[in-house]
Amino acid sequence: MFPTQSMGYDRAITVFSPEGRLYQVEYATEAVRHGPLAVGVKVETGVVLVGEKRSPNKLVDLSTLKKILLIDDHVGTAIAGLHADARKLIDQARIRAQINRLSYDEPISIQSLVVDICDTKQMHTQYGGVRPFGVSLLLAGIDDHGPQLYTTDPSGSFWGWKAAAIGKESERVRDFFVEKYNPKAKLDAALQLALDAIDEVSADTSKPEERKETLEIGMINSADMKFRILSDDEVEGILKTRIKPE
Repeated sequence: MFPTQSMGYDRAITVFSPEGRLYQVEYATEAVRHGPLAVGVKVETGVVLVGEKRSPNKLVDLSTLKKILLIDDHVGTAIAGLHADARKLIDQARIRAQINRLSYDEPISIQSLVVDICDTKQMHTQYGGVRPFGVSLLLAGIDDHGPQLYTTDPSGSFWGWKAAAIGKESERVRDFFVEKYNPKAKLDAALQLALDAIDEVSADTSKPEERKETLEIGMINSADMKFRILSDDEVEGILKTRIKPE
């Protein structure tokens, strides 16, 4: 992917290669592609996020690793890539959301929050002495425009999606969504689709009581417009009752 003769152009973030590429941004994108998978599905009644957690060591307590986090009452995010970089961006997003509430007495729109995050990401591709954020965020929430699902990448670009994936095997999952996604589905069906997408590329065949430690689920519905991260017991219950596709 990165020809040896072009490696001299990755010495600084501000240097373009002759092909017009910023190699430091592409390296950051590779960090995202090696991160554990996270998927999101948007339907008319809400949005679902599902993320996998992978431990670098068997002795790591997986409960201390967070794949899905709350930004504001009406929006949450899933991470793929470097968690330390994600922590910085999420802290900034939380502050931005609270400033909007204090200034305008209303929750921030999802797109405004995404643009603010991506402005920070883009700034770190433009100046010397910094490096790009090696993380992508999958943001899900509901605002005045209805359910919203966005991805942000290390370049500072963002896209709105009906169903999306970030992290390892994300390309395969997006192909899966192209075939299986139904915009008229209910929120429960969206959750099942997200879990099916994880199973499509995952080799994890452990029992629900074990797998609940490696999966996180967050969702928001149009009824209460509150983003909620499910407990381990709730995740286990969902895994026990779901019917896997043949």
